Amino acid sequence: MSRTYTTVQGDMWDAIAYAQLGSTDHTDRLMRANLPYREIYRFPAGIVLTLPEIPERTGSTLPPWKQVTA
Repeated sequence: MSRTYTTVQGDMWDAIAYAQLGSTDHTDRLMRANLPYREIYRFPAGIVLTLPEIPERTGSTLPPWKQVTA
């Protein structure tokens, strides 16, 4: 079942991704899930966006060059 988010005046893509999906890293995924609104920079109130499923990370969240290998 898809989750949704209804915008409030002044919302922006990155702020929605951070608040609803946990990281601004998911901004691209959020925008792809809501292509009809991709031209909007600052949202008006009342637009219902679909929140994409975010796969759970497995393993380290460190970048490869910081990971310790055995």
